[in-house]
Amino acid sequence: EHIPCLHFELAYYQAIEYCIKEGIQVFEGGAQGEHKMARGFIPTTLQSAHWIEDAGFANAVKRFLDREHEGMAAYVDELEQHIPLKSSKVLS
Repeated sequence: EHIPCLHFELAYYQAIEYCIKEGIQVFEGGAQGEHKMARGFIPTTLQSAHWIEDAGFANAVKRFLDREHEGMAAYVDELEQHIPLKSSKVLS
């Protein structure tokens, strides 16, 4: 059975309501999805750490991530132009 907006109700709206009731100041909406901006989420950059034992593969991953970091910085700059709240800024 298809229930419109069920994903958002379960993943966001109920959790936000809980945070409001409990006085929790921050609700993290999760990684990815510029569509979340339309629901009031301000994008934040995230970090993760991984261990890759093989040195050759680790170096290849590092080179990719170095390039990706540059692209993500440009993407964050673009997203900042569309934040609906005047005083908000992407957190990094």
